[in-house]
Amino acid sequence: MPIPMDYQHASEDFERFLGEVVARTGLTTRNQAFTTAEGVLLAFRRRLPPRDALRFAGALPPVLRAIFVADWDMDAPRPAFGGRADWTRDVRALRQDHNFSPDGAVAEVAAALRACLGDSRLDAALAGMPAEAQDFWSVAP
Repeated sequence: MPIPMDYQHASEDFERFLGEVVARTGLTTRNQAFTTAEGVLLAFRRRLPPRDALRFAGALPPVLRAIFVADWDMDAPRPAFGGRADWTRDVRALRQDHNFSPDGAVAEVAAALRACLGDSRLDAALAGMPAEAQDFWSVAP
């Protein structure tokens, strides 16, 4: 059995995703884009029960999946889903001294993820989750 293409091209796919984040957010470096994307993924993960989070992770490409599940404390209390202001505050809390995430970070990372994954793959992963989870990955700010 050959190595699955997702794994063969994981680095290139991740670089393309970071490029999408840079282009959509107006950030200037891959490091800034990485922190923003990681913050968005972790803000989402914190709000999900593990079963939903793992289903979502399964739709992500390998590098993003690894970032999404890394250092996960599944016993940590889950905050209320909240809204964009709460999510953005969580995104900006990651590495605060080195975080340049813009106001629209969640929607912009959502747009970058949708551009790389495709709407149908992301929407299928979100199907059956609460409406707030689907709103999180909406591209509308």
